[in-house]
Amino acid sequence: MRYIRYVFLIVVGACLVTVALANRSMVTLHLMPAELADVFQITGSISLPLFLVIFLGVLLGLLIGFIWEYLREFKIRSDLNHKNRDVHRLERQVKVLREKAGEGKDDVLALIE
Repeated sequence: MRYIRYVFLIVVGACLVTVALANRSMVTLHLMPAELADVFQITGSISLPLFLVIFLGVLLGLLIGFIWEYLREFKIRSDLNHKNRDVHRLERQVKVLREKAGEGKDDVLALIE
C-alpha cells in the first residue's frame, strides 16, 4: 500500500511540474480593472508566472472549502460534544446506582444485608 501511495505522489508531482513548465510565461495581475482604478485612484499590480497564479488559486480554493466545511459542521460537532457529556454523566450515575444496589457483590451476602 505504501508503494501505491509513492507512485501516486510521483505521478501528481510529475503532472504539477509539467503544468508549471507549460505555463512559465509572466502575467500581470491588477488589483482592480483600469476604469475602476482611475476612479478610486488605486493602482496595484503584480507580475507572476502563470503556473504560480494557477497553483495559488487552487490552494486558495481548497482553503476556503476547508473553512466553509469546518463552519458548516460546527453545530454537528457541538451537538456531539453535548451528547457525549450527557452519556458520560449518565454512565457515572448508573455506576453509583449499581454500587448502592449491591451489584457486583456475592448474592448470598446481598441477601443477608
